[in-house]
Amino acid sequence: MHPTETMVASKDMPPRVEGFVSTFIKNQFRTTLPIITRKDANMNGKVAIITGSNTGIGLESSKQLLDLGLSRLIMAVRSTERGEIIASKLRLAHPTSIIDVWYLDMLSYQSVHNFVQRCDSELNQIDTVILNAGVSPYKFMKSESTGHEEGIQVNYLSTVLLTILLVPVLKTKSQKDSPGRITISTSILANLSKFPNRNKRPLLSSFDDTKVNPWDGNERYMVSKLLGQLFLVKLADYVNPDDVIINMVEPGFVKGTELLRNLPFVLNCFIALFKIVSARTVQKGAVTYTDAVVAKGKDSHGCLLVNCEVAP
Repeated sequence: MHPTETMVASKDMPPRVEGFVSTFIKNQFRTTLPIITRKDANMNGKVAIITGSNTGIGLESSKQLLDLGLSRLIMAVRSTERGEIIASKLRLAHPTSIIDVWYLDMLSYQSVHNFVQRCDSELNQIDTVILNAGVSPYKFMKSESTGHEEGIQVNYLSTVLLTILLVPVLKTKSQKDSPGRITISTSILANLSKFPNRNKRPLLSSFDDTKVNPWDGNERYMVSKLLGQLFLVKLADYVNPDDVIINMVEPGFVKGTELLRNLPFVLNCFIALFKIVSARTVQKGAVTYTDAVVAKGKDSHGCLLVNCEVAP
């Protein structure tokens, strides 16, 4: 898109009418994603936070930003031990960058609060945040900390809480004349959500009761992403893009991630074979994140990005 053209916001676009199969084929086989180099974007002097960055797309997007000259990376992970193993390799490949591993448990509100407080107290500058951490629950499980079902807790509640708390921090810590950026991982599978408990009141507790709302792992993943999209589009109305730009990214169907790690062995084997045929590489999946934080501007505020373009 030419810099002088104005994007139409996702919420102002006509609803998606294309079927899922045709959309999947277009996204996975008929789309060319951009190649981003230092000529396009230089991250020298920038500080980024990436959640779930010790594996999969989070790790690859970390590598891509470091390749663009990122000065400091905060890897926000649940297992700091695993995170440090990965960070040590990244430090060898990027000796001029500062790479830190910080604890963040998305199943705990207190951990989210503690993490943001640490960002506020220990970082003088924050330019970019990528909220990549997510789960695709197979079994019904509740967070011991909050009592909510884990998929809703991680993909929706903790993600939007983290976004809300980080907005004022980025507003004060991003560089002058360069708004902070928060990019959140989402999925166009949200379009397929049936949301059977939409009329239950109270709504949130209905996700935690399988008698009220029978368990369906696929549906739970989709509705958790739908709720996040609805909330973040509304949140963007209250945030000035001159201060912080908030956008959401659909990375596509990607191999090399641990999103489906909890599926039964046989089902995981079937999906692994399907990924060989149809999935994007983790590098291509991560490009969608990188593009969102380095190439997209204020026109992407409150928008869903699919194949690096604003989508409904």
